[in-house]
Amino acid sequence: MRGNVAVFKCLIPAAVQEYVSVVSWERDTVSIVPGNRFSLTSFGALYISDVQKEDALSTYRCITKHKYSGETRQSNGARLSVMDPNESSPTILDSFQAGEVYAGQSIELPCIAGGYPSPTVRWLKDGRPLPSDARWTRRLTGLTISDLRQEDSGSYACEVTNSFGSKEVSGQLHVIDPLRVTLSPKNLKTGISSTLFFTCTVEGSPEYTITWYSNTEPIVPDQHISIQGQHNDTLQITAAQKFHSGAYQCFASRKGHTAQDFSIILLEDGTPRIVSSFSERVVNPGEPFSLMCAAKGAPPPSITWTLDDEPVVRDSTYKTSQYTLSDGLTVSHVNVSSPQIRDGGVYRCVARNSAGSAEYQARINVRGPPRIRPMRDITAVAGRNTYITCRVIGYPYYSIKWLKDGMQLPDNHRQVVFENGTLRLTDVQKGADEGTYLCSVLIQPQVSINQTVHVTVKVPPLIQPFDIPSTSVGKLMYIACVVSSGDMPIRITWHKDGQLIVPGSASGVAIETKEFMSSLQISKVTLKHNGNYTCIASNAAATVSWERQLIVTVPPRFVVQPNNQDCIYGKAGVLNCSVEGYPPPKVMWKHAKGKRNPQQYHPVPLTGRIQIMSNGSLLIRHVLEDDRGYYLCQASNGVGSDISKSMILTVKIPAMITSHPNTTMARKGQTKELNCTARGEQPIIIRWERGDTVIDAERNPRYSITINKKGDEVISTLKLNPAERGDSVFFSCHAINSYGEGRGLIQLTVQEPPDPPELEVREVKDRSMNLRWIQRFDGNSIITSYDIEYKNKSDSWDHMYTTRNISPTNNQANIVELHPACVYSIRMYSYNKIGRSLPSKELTISTEEAPPDGPPMDVILQPMTSQSIRVTWRAPKKELQNGVIRGYQIGYRENGPGSNGQYSIVEMKATGDSEVYTLDNLKKFAQYGVVVQAFNRAGTGPSSTEINATTLEDVPSEPPQNVRAISVTSDEAVITWAEPPRLTLHGVLKGYRVVFWSLFPDGEWGEMQNITTTREQVELRGLEKFTNYSVQVLAYTQAGDGVRSNVLYIQTREDLPGPPAGIKAVPSSPSSVVVSWLPPHKPNGVIRKYTIYCSSPGSGQPAPSEYEANPEMLFYRITHLSRGKQYHIWAAAVTTAGRGNISSKVTVEPAGKVPAKILSFGGTVTTPWMKEVRLPCSSVGEPAPTIKWTKDSEDTAIPVTADSQKQILSNGTLVLRSVKAEDSGYYTCTATNTLGFDTIIVNLVVQVPPDQPRLTVSTTSTSSITLAWIPGDNGGSSIRGFVLQYSVDNTEEWRDVFISSSERSFRLDNLRCGTWYKVKLAAKNSVGSGRISEIIEAKTHGREPVFNKDQPLLTHINSTHAGLNLQGWTSGGCPITDMMLDFRPKGTWAWQSLKANSTTQLFLSELREATWYELKMKACNSAGCGNQSSQFATTDYDGSTIPPIKSARGEGDDVKKLFSIGSPVILVTLGVALLFIIRKKRKEKRLKRLRDSSLTVCAVCMCVCSKNNRSIDTPVKGPPQGPRLHIDIPRVQLLIEDKEEDKAAVPVTDTEFSQSVNPQNFCTGVSLHHQALIQNSGPLIDMSDIRPGTNPVSRKSIKSAHSSRNRYSSQWTLSRPSQSQSTASARTLTSDWRTMGSHGITATESDSYSASLSQDTDKGRNSMVSTESASSTYEELARAYEHAKLEEHLQHAKFTITECFISDSSSDQMTTGTNDPADSMTSLSTPSEPGICRFTASPPKPQDYDRGKNVAVPIPHRANKSKYEEYLLCRDFASSSSSSSFVIIVWQIKRTLTMPSSNTAATSSSSALGRLQKQSVGAYSKSYTLV
Repeated sequence: MRGNVAVFKCLIPAAVQEYVSVVSWERDTVSIVPGNRFSLTSFGALYISDVQKEDALSTYRCITKHKYSGETRQSNGARLSVMDPNESSPTILDSFQAGEVYAGQSIELPCIAGGYPSPTVRWLKDGRPLPSDARWTRRLTGLTISDLRQEDSGSYACEVTNSFGSKEVSGQLHVIDPLRVTLSPKNLKTGISSTLFFTCTVEGSPEYTITWYSNTEPIVPDQHISIQGQHNDTLQITAAQKFHSGAYQCFASRKGHTAQDFSIILLEDGTPRIVSSFSERVVNPGEPFSLMCAAKGAPPPSITWTLDDEPVVRDSTYKTSQYTLSDGLTVSHVNVSSPQIRDGGVYRCVARNSAGSAEYQARINVRGPPRIRPMRDITAVAGRNTYITCRVIGYPYYSIKWLKDGMQLPDNHRQVVFENGTLRLTDVQKGADEGTYLCSVLIQPQVSINQTVHVTVKVPPLIQPFDIPSTSVGKLMYIACVVSSGDMPIRITWHKDGQLIVPGSASGVAIETKEFMSSLQISKVTLKHNGNYTCIASNAAATVSWERQLIVTVPPRFVVQPNNQDCIYGKAGVLNCSVEGYPPPKVMWKHAKGKRNPQQYHPVPLTGRIQIMSNGSLLIRHVLEDDRGYYLCQASNGVGSDISKSMILTVKIPAMITSHPNTTMARKGQTKELNCTARGEQPIIIRWERGDTVIDAERNPRYSITINKKGDEVISTLKLNPAERGDSVFFSCHAINSYGEGRGLIQLTVQEPPDPPELEVREVKDRSMNLRWIQRFDGNSIITSYDIEYKNKSDSWDHMYTTRNISPTNNQANIVELHPACVYSIRMYSYNKIGRSLPSKELTISTEEAPPDGPPMDVILQPMTSQSIRVTWRAPKKELQNGVIRGYQIGYRENGPGSNGQYSIVEMKATGDSEVYTLDNLKKFAQYGVVVQAFNRAGTGPSSTEINATTLEDVPSEPPQNVRAISVTSDEAVITWAEPPRLTLHGVLKGYRVVFWSLFPDGEWGEMQNITTTREQVELRGLEKFTNYSVQVLAYTQAGDGVRSNVLYIQTREDLPGPPAGIKAVPSSPSSVVVSWLPPHKPNGVIRKYTIYCSSPGSGQPAPSEYEANPEMLFYRITHLSRGKQYHIWAAAVTTAGRGNISSKVTVEPAGKVPAKILSFGGTVTTPWMKEVRLPCSSVGEPAPTIKWTKDSEDTAIPVTADSQKQILSNGTLVLRSVKAEDSGYYTCTATNTLGFDTIIVNLVVQVPPDQPRLTVSTTSTSSITLAWIPGDNGGSSIRGFVLQYSVDNTEEWRDVFISSSERSFRLDNLRCGTWYKVKLAAKNSVGSGRISEIIEAKTHGREPVFNKDQPLLTHINSTHAGLNLQGWTSGGCPITDMMLDFRPKGTWAWQSLKANSTTQLFLSELREATWYELKMKACNSAGCGNQSSQFATTDYDGSTIPPIKSARGEGDDVKKLFSIGSPVILVTLGVALLFIIRKKRKEKRLKRLRDSSLTVCAVCMCVCSKNNRSIDTPVKGPPQGPRLHIDIPRVQLLIEDKEEDKAAVPVTDTEFSQSVNPQNFCTGVSLHHQALIQNSGPLIDMSDIRPGTNPVSRKSIKSAHSSRNRYSSQWTLSRPSQSQSTASARTLTSDWRTMGSHGITATESDSYSASLSQDTDKGRNSMVSTESASSTYEELARAYEHAKLEEHLQHAKFTITECFISDSSSDQMTTGTNDPADSMTSLSTPSEPGICRFTASPPKPQDYDRGKNVAVPIPHRANKSKYEEYLLCRDFASSSSSSSFVIIVWQIKRTLTMPSSNTAATSSSSALGRLQKQSVGAYSKSYTLV
């Protein structure tokens, strides 16, 4: 039916379907190219879709090809009958049945149906619609399933339906795994005689058969080969021979499917060979020796040992070992640990395997008396070689001789006597070599020892060669095998083809055997006697064989003779001829043309049409007229004469149509004639048919038929008048005779203009629409073109747009260049050769929105940092936006060398007309190209023009390479290096900086210096002589200094030393003086000795006397001097460079009475803490002086007394053990006798670990945090470096980073995006690591992912699948790492989880039909996780949607809902209120307990300070004061808050600090405690406050040696109960060091207060810096202090401030207590001076344990001060509306004072504070008072 699908099938006989396949189709001899309307199926069918009339005008043929032979054949022709559409129900034209196919392949299930209207096709699997799967494709040919899986098995049904009915076809599909074969081992190389195993592993189908092949031939099991296993899957080859080499194949077959694998075997001659051996040697008794023998072979051989032909047995004497290496080498050792004479002899190693053996021997002689071991008789085989060993042991001996029959050997060429005494007989002969042999060993001159051995010779059999002549069937056969020589008895056997012949009637063979001969007799030869016959003879000496082949011949004879035969033209014919014989005869056919006697036969040409069958018959597949004539069948096999037989072939011609038009055309209403010509055997009858109906011209006047004869042809003419549309059918003329019928098919096509097409709109887009049409009737003429007209709906057709000359092969078209969101009208025309159709039905459509047409404008790039670029732009032009701009995509790529050129894309939401985005994590100093694209709901617009920008320069990330240092002279060195790698410069290299510093012998570092240069070499001049230097080199760019190189150490060369630093000379007797000196300040080398010079003025001696002293001795006694005479004495040091400068000269005069003098020198001694220090004080005098040590303390000198720490030795040396900071000071040694005294002063400086640095955060990015810090005090020793520790906020896994001492900032890279980190820092000097800084927190940029609400969550939903849009997630600046989904049917409990790896789209599969689902999505990155939830419903199986789920509601539903919501809220509110009440009660109880404690102190104080530091004596009234605990609370800021005012705490400004209303002063105590309290040394108390609301300390460069200690402060709120008169707003009291005002504020002692963290802590976190301890609430501090009270070692501890520092805000200078009062006086004009203190908790003295609460307050220590003062300072506060404010700071100066009464304190406070304003005190002790 026109418009339907036509199906052509190529019928192939079932017997050859497995080997023959369809390769192509032809249409009128032209190959059909698949495409357009023609499709070729995988099973060889031809489908023609949308059949038209012209398709019936052609003849169709299929072309087949044989799978193995490659032969191709063409089928007979077939024609197509095309009918006009007629309304009918569907009919199945082609369908599928049950099938079996292998997994991984593809299958096509055909389902073609006809009918009108065209039926629709619906596929079902197991009764359900097919789920969405990309592997299943619905095509015109049916359903194609690719990459088949086992789950695809099932029942498939194809339903075809139209408006008149439906049909269904179904079939079962079975998917099985394909066969897979693995043969192991794959390749094998081994030796002959090995045993081999092959395993054939088959996977896939459980039903299969296995066959084995060797070298393409089937394997037949024999004596060597066996096939084993349940499925014959194991092949074993025993004693493999050379002919077993080759390729082995394992075939597994199942229902025509075959799989195979192969293995290659290479069999080598694996006979062992000795590759390494031992040599002959001589050993002494007891001297151990070892013999080694190594052999190779296949398989690896085993090695055995013999000694004089006796096996070597492993025992206590012989130790043997054997092992095989990976290359197959077998190594064996024999070790003899303590050899004796019996262990000497000939050692032989024999290597054996299944392929043979090899041996080696050599003599080992053991010294001792020689003798011969008994020798066994030997049996030799004639014709072979034999060795006879003389088993002599002992050594030495003179010679070994062999004799036979009294004659010394050798006496012929076959005998050889080796040096070791072995006799070899070559080609042994029975008569000559058999007998007794004598071995004679000459052990001494004329003394010999003898031993005999008898040799018996055995002769192997020798078969006399014979041949077997060819014979024929039925003859007799006699074969004789004669043994011509050999020792009897001899056994003779016969084998045929390797098998033993068993004589008897079954074999037809008789065997007759005599003593030395055997005959094989066959009475009647048959074909089965063909084969190889072997005669085998064996005796005691050997086995031999002789093999020959027996060939039995048979002459050819006819089994079936050829006979005369008739064949019909065009049919197949077989000319029978069958023969037999041996060898198999060869059949040849000959042909002679003509009907009379043949004149000459010619060989029949064998083509695809003519072939000789296997039995000799001739097959003619398509008989032609030229095939008639005589045929001769001739056979020969070389045996006898050829045979032949002739026959005659007659060809009969059936009736056939020889000429007729295949197709013809007619115009509707015209007259048409059809002609048809026939030939064949007469008579011939011709009839006409119209379709399937015979035409009767007599009954239908529109038809007329005429017949004419022309020779042997008959011509018939059919005339139609007039032609109508219904005549467009097939007309056929039929020619009939006795031998067949021929038919001529003529397709008549009546042509007219086409009907208008049926037009429909398939798809409408923003700028185009897709139209599809169906051409119902083409007027029986090919459609030549189509025209489509369209216009704006509001316009007339006069203003239309036309798309003309559309190809007739198309049934759809795209109309482009439409305007978005516009309404159009569309119509269509079709054309053929006859004319144009009427217009189609008019359609109306509307276009959709479109992506933007224009790029973003004014794109500007601005590099921000070395790794970030800021991009700014404006939205595209309004007329080009084509919708609402939803967002932008920024693409960026590196444009430098080596980049891949691919853009990285980031996406952001649109915020307005102007946008900005910062690209992070870029490469440093790299050029990037950036483009920007806008997108709306319809898609993404064009990108902007690429703009390039280069990230800013950064410091080099690697140091210079190959840094080297060479010392040139004693004060000059040369440093060389190479440029760092180019990729690590991150900028333009500006030059290099060489940083160097000296390392002094005491461990201190010199001043750090640097030299800048652009060269790669620098000369360091002016260095200290003979000094160690540390050198580092760095490269720098515009951005700054790069990474330093590793420290390189160099030492300058030695030079002349400087003069001794000091010299003394004192008389020790009337004739001697003692000289002492100090080493030179600059020794400039290793001091080798000292030279002391002594001269007397006026003595007349021209040169002074010289004395030498060892470098370790720093004093020398000069004797033999004259009493009362003056001497000049000086000294000089000597190094390897020479003598240095001399010291100053001293004058001395020997005397009888010597006043006390000290030989030791004073000065400064520096030492690390906790070390032992010796301060020498050697003295002389007569009488002997007494030594006394004192230490300066304030204005007095305190004698040094011996205790556990201090000791004064007999020589006057003061020993201080475990020195501490307080041991620093000036020590005076005084030597006294009756004649005088002498004094030296030693300044002891104790070095301590450095102070904690002040750490801050500078900048942050998505992957880095930049830190900056200011070092603290270096503790008296230069800082060696810093240790930076950091960890993720919620972990305690700290990582360490070591930083150079010169660095003041550092960037932590490779951090996690959007993550909080904790950081702390400590400094390190020569003493050790200092205290760790306060922990600060910082967060890298980035946040958790967020789903874009403008993006659809679900992209596609059907009955079983749902597509999810993962592109809707924005990363938040951190890459998304995990995507998790949970979904479940609504109303169920169990969730199904899925983890997505894709970032674009994901499909949920195997969903239920028509079901509502709940969906939860979670996207995570390093910053956190974002969640998105939704609900969706799958469609029904037919694609329809389902309604939402509605729950039934009653009258009380709203009340229930309100109750269900309100109940949890009420419960939570009550719980919070209850918790608040409980916490308040506990707080009140705790505060009451603390107030009642004996530690309560009311600190009412008075502050006085003067330049002379005079103390103020103030009487104490009231009970004794309890212990005062100095506690450090890092980053503490105190807030004063009025609880009646519902206001946030407001920090107090500096101006408010100076305000005062009430002139009264007061101090009130608040209990505070912190977990940082430790026993020995507490942390530094941070007094600075740079948080919001306070004045930050200036960050200018530090001018003094002490660095500023600024800290971040957290805030604490101090509150009290409400008072009716209190109306003051909250105030902030920072714990900075500030100047006190002149007025104070009073408060009653009954007021109680609480402290808690303020909200400013969160502000710190938001600003990338947080407080160290967010959990340090007031309650926790109080609990911690109570716990500390219970600790025994803290109950009576004294807590003392040891150091305090104040930063002068006017000069940014930090000072400490010094000896110079001016240093400690700083301006207090600004009320924002920050400062820090360190406290020490010291254990009390034993007598203090009984004092209880009356413990005296410890005196705070101030380093390097001779006086100590202490004041209690109170800061005054005032408020205009209230007289109540609070202060909790206690200042201590000099010493602890007992508490005065409040009146006294009030009276003295004003004057003291007044004086304080006139002075500036630079160092204070500070503490918090615990109440």
